[in-house]
Amino acid sequence: MNGKRTFWSSIIAGAVAGGLLSLLNRNAREYSKNLMQQTGQTVSYFAKNPKETVQLAKGAVETVSSFVDRNSTSALNAIEQVEKTVDRFTK
Repeated sequence: MNGKRTFWSSIIAGAVAGGLLSLLNRNAREYSKNLMQQTGQTVSYFAKNPKETVQLAKGAVETVSSFVDRNSTSALNAIEQVEKTVDRFTK
C-alpha cells in the first residue's frame, strides 16, 4: 500500500513541477491566464443560472446514457463473435 501512495504522490509532484516549469514560457503563461479567466467566467455564469446548469447536466447525462445503451449491444455482439471464432479454432 505504501508503494502505491509513493507512486501516485510522485506522479502528482512531477506534474506540478512540469506545470510550474512550463510557466517560464511567456506563451504558456498567457495561455494559462486566458484559460483561467474563461473558466472563471464559465463557473460564474453557471452559478448565476442554476436552472440552466441543471438542464445542461441532465442533457449530458441523457446523451451519455443513450450512447452507452446503443453501444453496449454492439460491444456484446462483437464479444460473442470473437468467442465463436475462438471456439472454432480451439476445436
